[in-house]
Amino acid sequence: MDKSRRRIQRIIVQVIFLISVAIIWEVTAKAHVFGERSELVFPTLEAIGTAFIRNFTEGYANVSFWVYILNSMKLLLIGLFMGIALSFVLTGFALMNKVFYDIYNLVVSVFDLLPGVALLPVVIVMFGINPAVIVFLVVHAVIWPMSRNMLDGFKAVPRIYVEAGKNIGMKGMKLLFGIYIPATTSYIVSGMKVSWARAWRGLISAEMIFGIASCPGIGLYINQMRTNMKNAEMYATLIVIIIIGVVVQYGILEPIEKNTIKRWGMTK
Repeated sequence: MDKSRRRIQRIIVQVIFLISVAIIWEVTAKAHVFGERSELVFPTLEAIGTAFIRNFTEGYANVSFWVYILNSMKLLLIGLFMGIALSFVLTGFALMNKVFYDIYNLVVSVFDLLPGVALLPVVIVMFGINPAVIVFLVVHAVIWPMSRNMLDGFKAVPRIYVEAGKNIGMKGMKLLFGIYIPATTSYIVSGMKVSWARAWRGLISAEMIFGIASCPGIGLYINQMRTNMKNAEMYATLIVIIIIGVVVQYGILEPIEKNTIKRWGMTK
């Protein structure tokens, strides 16, 4: 009962906050605080809502807005799967080889601090401007935080679990999949949440910095709206980005966490 009441209270507080932000935005827009620039800086909610619908019905330059969204999601999913798969392979190998563990731990520590956008000039020089560059940046955004969480999780596995696995004949890959990975589920899910957030931000940033005409994404769309002074459409696109992020966070990642580590009593 207490949990249900707390959940309702949280929803009410969040709704009130959102309504308050909308009211403040509308009042600021109507007050023309920035003078002639007010319509660009603070378009009214009606203008943003109309632009939101227009994005999906008209798109830009005869290209549907759905094409931009689908292109971004395609590159994002490819990069996410590659990054997560590589994280499992490399951290698994690091667990079984102490020399590689020391090297990979150093590599993760170094590259986890390096923003993907900073690598753009180098990657463009090496591979040119094409969708593979964005996939590379998504992989870069995913693999290091995911690997860091898994490495930390492996270190936190109680020694008694490992010894119990060895006593029944587990070693190598069997020990990895039978003991270490199940015992670090909370770290893995946490790494997925961090990796998704960083990958989503990195994808949009890369598309905004250099748009690919052959594979236009949401970031390119925002840049096109800014260039053409269509700020209402630009804000409407930001809302789409937020909606996609919320759907993934609360529609996919939260249920995974709820049905795994929370159900198993590994977290509150």
